[in-house]
Amino acid sequence: MSQITPSFTLDVSSTPRVPFTRLVSVELRKTADTRAGRWLLAAIAAITAAFMIIFFAVADAPDRIFENFIAIAATPQGFLLPVLGILLVTSEWSQRTAMVTFALEPSRSRVLAAKTVSALLLGFAAFFAAVVIAALCTLVGGAGSDGFADLTLIAFVLFLVLQLLTIIQGLAYGLILLNTPAAIVTFFVLPIAASIIFNLVPFLQDAAPWLDLGTAQQPLFNGENLSGDEYGQLATTSLIWIVLPFVAGWFRLMRAELK
Repeated sequence: MSQITPSFTLDVSSTPRVPFTRLVSVELRKTADTRAGRWLLAAIAAITAAFMIIFFAVADAPDRIFENFIAIAATPQGFLLPVLGILLVTSEWSQRTAMVTFALEPSRSRVLAAKTVSALLLGFAAFFAAVVIAALCTLVGGAGSDGFADLTLIAFVLFLVLQLLTIIQGLAYGLILLNTPAAIVTFFVLPIAASIIFNLVPFLQDAAPWLDLGTAQQPLFNGENLSGDEYGQLATTSLIWIVLPFVAGWFRLMRAELK
């Protein structure tokens, strides 16, 4: 007579969910857990400072103003912050740790939300670091009180918006491809190719500010106040190049097979 083995059911209905703040802290810690992540964080700070120091060395004293230093910082951070956003998503898929992540937190939407908040916090941190370095360079730059004379709140806001848009765009490309090299190459090649096409083809030039993200973001890099049309162009291109890829990446993440 065969022995019947009793079956057991594991009831986890009363187990509390992982706090969202803990998910965010884990995602932030992941950015520095790998050698690539640590080097990237160090490179963002070091290269931003290096660009400002070089500008400090070659610029005349009247040009060493806060607004110019902030504009200089936008270039290196605009290239490096998206890579940080990409690695927030792709590193655990490349290292095959995604299964652990989703075993500890089965809700992929909550994990994605934590990654998004982490990306925004890193964007704020990069913004704060750039502001501090720019302020120090301005104080010792020789322009005196005139170094902060043209400083406006809108300049801070626009620079912060630029930082956050770039890192979220990197996050979106990482979500779509879930592969670090492919996401980085696509991020840099696709927008550059689109900008070249829109600026070289005559009948597309008028539409470039409404369809090309690089063209629409140019006033942000220049620290200019945006007009009503420019805000509309920035919103439209951000929808095309950031929001829609992010939504597509969210669907991709929800259906991606764990291996």
